[in-house]
Formats: sequence, structure tokens, C-alpha cells
Amino acid sequence: MKDKLDSSSVDFLIDAVLSLKSRDEAAAFFDDLLTVAELKSMSQRLEVARMLQNRETYQDISVKTGASTATISRVARALNYGKGGYNTVLGRII
Repeated sequence: MKDKLDSSSVDFLIDAVLSLKSRDEAAAFFDDLLTVAELKSMSQRLEVARMLQNRETYQDISVKTGASTATISRVARALNYGKGGYNTVLGRII
């Protein structure tokens, strides 16, 4: 099975993100690219990952973020068995 990130359009998106040079540029890009719901969903998953790294319980995470247990489980699986993306980002920003 092909990797879900193996496509020229995904490469183009990743290159676009890497070209951003400031928080303002990134905010403008994501505002143009994503719906409010998509942006909230992405930011929620990153917050869930941070909280999981801090060993907070699923219940506390759900109450604080509004994330479902399915979302929390999916993020936990990515943290533990994924390609390390969450860990890389969180290690750099916190």
C-alpha cells in the first residue's frame, strides 16, 4: 500500500508550509487554506498530543479540549507508533 503522504500535491503543500517565514505568514496561509472547523480540528489534535506527552488522562484531555476519546486514541497511536511528527514538533516548540 502506498504511503498516504506519497503524492505530488502533498509534496507541494509541504513545500508551501516550509516556505513560510513568520507566524503572520503562516496564519494568513492557514486562514486561506483551511475552514475554521479544519483549523480548530488540527489545533485540537496538536493540543491533545501535548497533553498526552504530559501524561494527562483521556478524561481530563476530553474535558479540557472537547476532543472525543476516538480522537485522543488516534493521536496517542500516532505518538506511539507513528512517524514521529508530533514528537518532532512538540520537542521544538515546548
